[in-house]
Amino acid sequence: MMGYKVQVCPMVCVDAPVVDTPPRNGKNGSMSRIKILSASELDSDFFEPRTFSDDTASVVADIICQVRREGDRALHQLAARFDPAAPKQLEIASEDVAAAAEDLHRQRPELYDALCYSRDLALRFARRQRESFDDFEQELEPGLITGQRNIPVDRAGLYVPAGRFPLLSTVIMTAAPALAAGCGQVLLCTPPRPHPDGSGKSYADPGILATAHLCGVHRVFACGGAQAIAAMAYGTESIPRCDVIVGPGNKFVAEAKRQVYGTVGIDMLAGPTEVFIIADDSAHADWVAADLLAQAEHDPDAQAVLATSSQELAQAVARQLELQLETLSTAETARTSIQRNGCIIITKDLEEAAYLANRKAPEHLELALDHGPQLEALVAMVHNYGSLFIGHGSAEVLGDYAAGLNHTLPTSTSARFAGGLSVRCFLKTVTTLRTVPGSQGQRRSATAAGLLGDAEGLAAHAKAARIRL
Repeated sequence: MMGYKVQVCPMVCVDAPVVDTPPRNGKNGSMSRIKILSASELDSDFFEPRTFSDDTASVVADIICQVRREGDRALHQLAARFDPAAPKQLEIASEDVAAAAEDLHRQRPELYDALCYSRDLALRFARRQRESFDDFEQELEPGLITGQRNIPVDRAGLYVPAGRFPLLSTVIMTAAPALAAGCGQVLLCTPPRPHPDGSGKSYADPGILATAHLCGVHRVFACGGAQAIAAMAYGTESIPRCDVIVGPGNKFVAEAKRQVYGTVGIDMLAGPTEVFIIADDSAHADWVAADLLAQAEHDPDAQAVLATSSQELAQAVARQLELQLETLSTAETARTSIQRNGCIIITKDLEEAAYLANRKAPEHLELALDHGPQLEALVAMVHNYGSLFIGHGSAEVLGDYAAGLNHTLPTSTSARFAGGLSVRCFLKTVTTLRTVPGSQGQRRSATAAGLLGDAEGLAAHAKAARIRL
């Protein structure tokens, strides 16, 4: 789901590849809204990070300075300026958070159960991740004992936006790895909303509050935007300073995370969502079109791409896109995304499609093929992606919501060097050294250290090593 699936174009985005080939007519005579082009027609910009420039950085820098200087006072002023509510107290009462969950259970029991199911899968997956990061000690030389420890950060800060589509699933995806890592405190910031009782008390989107309660988030604050990131990074009278901040947001939130990085850890700087589908003629055209639109509906700057060696599938998917757009409630956004950034690439074979996918390094990569040797060969070939979805039934949207995987993933070619949000983000991997005085390993290490200190002109280093001989 998320590179960050943001409601507004975030910090990193780009226009679609510039190609001269016009959309081709489908068999029914209607003009396809998505570009269809050959692999040789792809512009080199298609494989570059998606970037744009505006005055976001200076606006965010001013907000951060204001929050650092004035604390809660700045947060109240900014809420009055930008948000539909500006409560006097920032922290939402725990009884109101619990009440939101009770109301959801009573009013929408099926959604409540789906959230619990998604939470349980995410926690199971995150706990298994935690087990894979083991602590150890190993004697490299006699008497020279090295070790590794994975220590959770003390306080994790989660940010969950609440624009046109309050992202309930993002509460789960950010909270589960933090809790599985063993963070001492997990707090959440989300934009304020009027309290339903009209009291003016602190409140937020009730679905987000309910999900926070189901996930076991310790504290929830009605604070949104870049100012929330600044508050979690530096601390205010009400919001404590965090060690790591994770979660999606608009371009101001993304820029705020960039500017506070180093003061706190962050998960990633992510842009509009993207999907790259590799399909052969065994693929269902309506399924492929639905998966493309599932990404396109989030943001006009989202990018949905199909690569196939089948001309017939390409035309069928183009027709299906138009048919499904006719009844899609989010058609305006999805159509803009498809027209602006989407494309269908005709490749000479599936191996070329895999090559293109590795160059593109998409957030989501789907392999829409029948199970068999060809599918397994492609699984082995591809290596740059945020998450991989294997086979016709493994829809990317399952990973968005209820398959255990985390949907917070790298975008804009950053899957070349980074993975998605995981337990690792909330752990510090530190090293240890213990020695046995007079042992072979201790003496050889001290001797080598003295020589290296001499070579670098660091006399005190050399002496500190040799004094132990």
